[in-house]
Amino acid sequence: MSESQSMNYAYSPPWHDTHIIGIAGSSGSGKTSVAAQLVKLLNLPWVVVLSMDSFYKELTPDQSKLAFANNYDFDSPDAIDFDILVDRLQDLKAGKKAEIPIYSFEKHQRVPNKNTTIYSCHVLILEGIFALYDQRVLDLLDMKIFVDTDSDICLARRLARDVKSRGRDVRGALQQWHRFVKPNFELYVRPQMKNADIAIPRGIDNLTAIAMVVKHIQRALNAKSEAHLKKIAELGEKVLEKPLTDHVTVLDQTPQLRGIHTILQDRKTSREDFIFYFDRLASLLVEKAMDRMTFTSHEVLTPLNLPYNGLRCASAICGIVILRSGGVFEIGLKRVVPDCKIGRLLLQSNIRTGEPELHHLKVPPNLGNHQVLLLDPQIASGAAALMAVRVLKDHGVEEGNIVFLTYMATRVGLGRLNAVFPEMKIVVAGIEEAWTSRWIDEKYFGC
Repeated sequence: MSESQSMNYAYSPPWHDTHIIGIAGSSGSGKTSVAAQLVKLLNLPWVVVLSMDSFYKELTPDQSKLAFANNYDFDSPDAIDFDILVDRLQDLKAGKKAEIPIYSFEKHQRVPNKNTTIYSCHVLILEGIFALYDQRVLDLLDMKIFVDTDSDICLARRLARDVKSRGRDVRGALQQWHRFVKPNFELYVRPQMKNADIAIPRGIDNLTAIAMVVKHIQRALNAKSEAHLKKIAELGEKVLEKPLTDHVTVLDQTPQLRGIHTILQDRKTSREDFIFYFDRLASLLVEKAMDRMTFTSHEVLTPLNLPYNGLRCASAICGIVILRSGGVFEIGLKRVVPDCKIGRLLLQSNIRTGEPELHHLKVPPNLGNHQVLLLDPQIASGAAALMAVRVLKDHGVEEGNIVFLTYMATRVGLGRLNAVFPEMKIVVAGIEEAWTSRWIDEKYFGC
């Protein structure tokens, strides 16, 4: 057990312990409409609707023939791959990313080699006729909803959907309804109502019930946000007396470096001079960061045809820019590592709560096979930096393969980052005690 674990220096992102809501009901009852209305009323960018239709089992050739003849029972629990569903829900509950299969109703098969990635959702709405059926799923749900709608309305909606969206004819849709859907509703679907925390008669038309659900979710999210901020504050108190490890490298404050600091810190410095000297300092930081990378032995032949036993980087290097401020490092990065791949994270603090939020993520494929330079010019509380590192680890990057580059960091922010991720290397140009607002990107970009 590492020292950070023994001292409980732990960090969980806001989407850890994802709030999962299950919505069940008859086919055509309006489950999808209720889920969409919840998304609309919550008005948050990280509410995701997951349809159980994505988890239909792969069909054998014989089963596929039955499906095309409208003789395969898709409305039985046996048609759903609950094992994969539970596995993906467990990943999302733990704050990890999950690959969701894509199902084609026209071909009655999953689309090969294609998935939808879900990551960092705070609220997940699972909707499907068996959302409240499997006990393993029920154990993961924070709220259970059953949509109770008249069967005639359900039939009309089902016919319209199957003909319009799933490439079926009316005769085949009616055949499936009477042979499979209606009897299975009585056998498997209706009994799920006893598992529900709330039943919503008439579906989306029941505004009172939907408003109650929305308020419940908002209260749960507010409580999680407060707990997250409290955890970060407590972490700051723990690390103040803890010395930084040797994985933190502070550039030697040579006369040259102090001279660059003086120019950058001078409010009278022109933007042109600021850019020139910051790019110079960024190159120094990247060069120092390269010393912390992992290298392997490599022999080459010199122009004189003589062997030279040297080193080369153990894996490809990727720079991850924390937008927008991390963009000030890009020129310095390209000067030192011209073939470096670039990824981007957009993290912003919620104006109301101060909690960091992940708004955008674009990283190269197979990121876990890279050594990563994480770029952000300022670390204040360290909350955004903690989240950024957590995102990289969730995408397969080993903690020891991350080097965090920053210009200035507060002692508390640096301490939090070093305590939670002790194997990560950090390269910083200077440490400041006072808490300052972000200003480097405004000076660099001129806005």
